[in-house]
Amino acid sequence: MPSVVSIPSTKMGAHGSGVTKFTNCLLVKGNDLVKEDLWISSVSGKILNGQEILYGQRIAPGRIVDLGGRVLSPGLIDVQLNGAYGFDFSVIPEDGVVGYGKGVLRVNKNLVSTGVTSYLPTLTSQRPEVYQQALSFLGPSGTHRDPTYGSESLGAHCEGPFISPSKNGIHNTSVLRTSPNGLSDLSLCYGATNLSYPSPIKLLTLAPELPGALQSISALTSLGITVSIGHSEASYEEAILGINAGAKMITHLFNAMKPLHHRNPGIFGLLGTTPSPTSHSKPYFGIIADGIHLHPTSIKIAWNAHPDGLILVTDAMRLAGMPDGTYDWTNGSRIVKKGALLTLEENGKIAGSSIELVECVTNFMNWTGASVPEALKAVTETPARMLGVENVKGTLKEGADADLVVLDSIEDECGKKLVVEQVWKFGECVFEKEVAVKN
Repeated sequence: MPSVVSIPSTKMGAHGSGVTKFTNCLLVKGNDLVKEDLWISSVSGKILNGQEILYGQRIAPGRIVDLGGRVLSPGLIDVQLNGAYGFDFSVIPEDGVVGYGKGVLRVNKNLVSTGVTSYLPTLTSQRPEVYQQALSFLGPSGTHRDPTYGSESLGAHCEGPFISPSKNGIHNTSVLRTSPNGLSDLSLCYGATNLSYPSPIKLLTLAPELPGALQSISALTSLGITVSIGHSEASYEEAILGINAGAKMITHLFNAMKPLHHRNPGIFGLLGTTPSPTSHSKPYFGIIADGIHLHPTSIKIAWNAHPDGLILVTDAMRLAGMPDGTYDWTNGSRIVKKGALLTLEENGKIAGSSIELVECVTNFMNWTGASVPEALKAVTETPARMLGVENVKGTLKEGADADLVVLDSIEDECGKKLVVEQVWKFGECVFEKEVAVKN
């Protein structure tokens, strides 16, 4: 385990300075692991310039953390988390908004221990009243910069209800809608206050072929909301129109969309396009690397097609962290949990995931041959860039938030494996893995 050394107060600076220096570590920088020290502040919650602090301001670190050669990465970012630890972001509990707020806090406090320091709480297709009650709890939550809150919401991800009924997955078709009138229809669903700037919604998944969808994409983009294509029957041409209208991402690539066909590559074909300054660019795309949603080779093909756009997501549901069994779901169906596999009881359809994001990173490395920094990029730098927060999250640059995860890279019979050893939020250690004591 990493060892922490506290420095006594001196003239140079001091025990109470709130400055921590990580040493003997491998920093994730781009596609490389670099042996460098990293300095952070628990006062500002930011990453510091160590040379300036030590030689310019003559402040010594209050703590030195020797990581023993371990990997020090930006905190992980999950842009599609439907729930976990028994709580579902799409369900208002019996005790109403009071219980909902408590549920969100429970997820935040538990989720951070998995290395996820920021995420997008995701609402599946629901009735308007659910969005209008829930969204006020799901907007960006880092304003108070309090590490004890746990993982931080970067804003909500509304996955639906403006999606194709034939590609609904486990979304209830009775609540699906179209937006022929553009923003006014969106406002009726999500609530007008939730579509005014700044919106609690950060990402919104819709099907670009539906009536009014292209107009809706343009309107959402103007509000600072990132639009993703998903749960869609779109042809390649319709997908291009969606990107030209402003959509930047594809939700869980391959899942809930037309498969690749040699005469019409569909949404997947967007990964093969040549970016143009006057029209579309290659979109980012989510990948669920749980070994259930996608074949490993499909993931490798997508990564090779557009490595800078790949974002690993869990698509985890409230059953993540729960024991195996059969559970009620929001639309009256029941879900069977068997390990990481979640299926609908009535038809066996895949019903989301219960995997942790660090496990997705491990799978991705072993299936594609990606290096540790290349795999971590898909849960740090790339999602941060997609969300427009690349100078604050997903990076170890000076001035970024000191959201960090210490990872041990080990080898076993299955290949490489990353294990979360410590998690730091806003410059404070909020999780440390317990070490088994040998008798």
